[in-house]
Amino acid sequence: IAICKPLRYSMIMNKALYNQLAASCWSGGFLNSVVHTVLTCRLPFCGNNQINYFFCDIPPLLILSCGDTSVNELALLSIGAFIGWAPFLCIVLSYIYIISTILRIHSSGGKQKAFSTCTSHLIIVLLYYGSAIFTYVRPISTYSLEKDRLISVLYSVVTPMLNPIIYTLRNKDIKEAMKTVGSKWKPRIPSFDI
Repeated sequence: IAICKPLRYSMIMNKALYNQLAASCWSGGFLNSVVHTVLTCRLPFCGNNQINYFFCDIPPLLILSCGDTSVNELALLSIGAFIGWAPFLCIVLSYIYIISTILRIHSSGGKQKAFSTCTSHLIIVLLYYGSAIFTYVRPISTYSLEKDRLISVLYSVVTPMLNPIIYTLRNKDIKEAMKTVGSKWKPRIPSFDI
């Protein structure tokens, strides 16, 4: 909306819409947690009760169960597809619309500014959704603890860590501060008396 309809932004994105969007995100996350918690509580666990993972995630927990996890897997796939693919496809469609709007801008400076604004967001979206969809929207039988542990680190640690870095590097004040610090910093080479 900010790029494609900038003059109508304040009319479309009002406080009521902000509240509805936030409420839908909170409700969806709560419903997702409740469904998986209820389904996991009905599973029998016998034997090893240690998850070889850095947080308690649903796929490695299902591997520990000694009962039938087909209902849990179906819920994981369907909810994961809805929570993962629906927002991702909305973002992709909005970027198609944004890119078509940017290509209609006549000035090259305007195009460059609009593309630079979108690029940082698109990098974060692809990193997060790509790794999260890979983890949750597939059968448990294809699950590998070693590979998926690395993928989980990507969406749970690396992406949130890169997010502020990518966005602040676009800020003019940060760029100027880094240039100033870079020009004043001179490495000191220690001298040794023999």
